[in-house]
Amino acid sequence: MIRLLLVDDQSLICQGLQAVLNQEADLQVVGTAENGQVAIELAATLQPDVVLMDIRMPVMTGIEATRSIAEQFPDIKVLVLSTFDDDRDIAQSMRSGAKGYLLKDMPAPELAEAIRLVHRGYSQMAPGLMEKLLTNVSDSGDCTPQTEPEELTQLPPRERDVLRLIGQGCTNREIANQLHLAEGTVKTYVTHLLNRLALRNRSQLAIYANSIGWVLNG
Repeated sequence: MIRLLLVDDQSLICQGLQAVLNQEADLQVVGTAENGQVAIELAATLQPDVVLMDIRMPVMTGIEATRSIAEQFPDIKVLVLSTFDDDRDIAQSMRSGAKGYLLKDMPAPELAEAIRLVHRGYSQMAPGLMEKLLTNVSDSGDCTPQTEPEELTQLPPRERDVLRLIGQGCTNREIANQLHLAEGTVKTYVTHLLNRLALRNRSQLAIYANSIGWVLNG
């Protein structure tokens, strides 16, 4: 059973999501919160598996709450569910530790499946949002990597290859096929990249790879 915490300042949205998601045999809404501060408190007490997080809320925004939950409770996965597809919201959410960014108008079955995938460790983005973000990353400056440039030279060649292919949107299986590696080995390289570059998830790796130009020049 995947335990869910719903965070939205509009109670009707929480009620609607709760009614829909509780119909799924493997999903259970264990709590709701009306702002980011309450979300952090409930995350501590309820220990949900996945948090569905709105962005624009009073008291504390979803971005601030996402950052706090990611730092305090690394096992809890935050999935943003927003009305807005604003570039800045997307970039800040992913940099704060969100595992994905979805829009509220997506069909309920697709939302349920996205929750399952995030729970399993995959990142999820609404159709077109990743492309939109990567197209604007160089102009916005929001996703400029925080790692010092000289540290990039310390990456082994194989990890550079994996990062480049992640930036191109390849799955672990596709990377394994292209580099003639076992899929488990690719997963290990991805973990190493996250640790070396101080990033939190695969989406951040993709944004990072594009922002430094490895996809185009690698």
